[in-house]
Amino acid sequence: MLSLVDTHLHLFEPQFRGDLGSVLDRARRVGVTGFITAAVDLETARENLRIADTEPGVYTAVGFHPSAAGWLDTGALGTLASLAGEPRVVAIGEIGLDFYRMDFPPEVQERSFVAQLELAAEVGLPVVIHTRDAWARMLEVLRTWRRRLGPRLRGVLHAFSGDLAIAEEVAALGFYFGIGGPLTYPKNEGLRGVVARLPRDRVVVETDAPYLPPQPWRGRRNEPAFLIEVVKTLARVWAEPVEAVARRTTDNARDLFGLDIGAVAAARAEESAS
Repeated sequence: MLSLVDTHLHLFEPQFRGDLGSVLDRARRVGVTGFITAAVDLETARENLRIADTEPGVYTAVGFHPSAAGWLDTGALGTLASLAGEPRVVAIGEIGLDFYRMDFPPEVQERSFVAQLELAAEVGLPVVIHTRDAWARMLEVLRTWRRRLGPRLRGVLHAFSGDLAIAEEVAALGFYFGIGGPLTYPKNEGLRGVVARLPRDRVVVETDAPYLPPQPWRGRRNEPAFLIEVVKTLARVWAEPVEAVARRTTDNARDLFGLDIGAVAAARAEESAS
């Protein structure tokens, strides 16, 4: 049986409120033993923690998405720091820059982003980074803060969609790449070409559920069970067996987020036997 980690999804979303238990059970049956549910603000961070406290194998990232950047004031940052100390919290995220939606001006987004980069370094957690239509500025920020914070600044570029030059710089800065459903889309040959050349010890897999479903389920709600399609596509891109890709990406997730995959798998086995 495969043992996979869905390193980015959103279990707090209303699309899962009626059947979350069934959604997670379906994922576990196909080998997804770990889940990292990313927050977008304090409310969703608290809901993620509630879910993580009740569901085996669920961990969480806490942070302010760029669409909520304007709400990160001093008080909220202090609360975020407190939540970051909870045992099921494994990252600060989802944070970053989004110049497509532009819910807040770039300078507001960047101020929120930098504050959370500093927080992550202080508490010793990786960051989960969202980037949309902002690659040039994102790389400038990461260069600057990597110089200032050194190896304490680490993390993953969620839903990576950059070109090869961007990928090379991201790798040089020591970050990981989150690869999900878009890898499976027929028109994304360019992305598959980039992913083929990524350092394989820096790739983790994700669904972003309930968003960005893989090709066979486009138009439907995405689920963590569909992660297997991402892994199968990645195996074809890398010309490796599915089992090898599963082991590699799970090891990468364990290394980046400090997950105890053995404990997750044991919890799943115990649950299956009951």
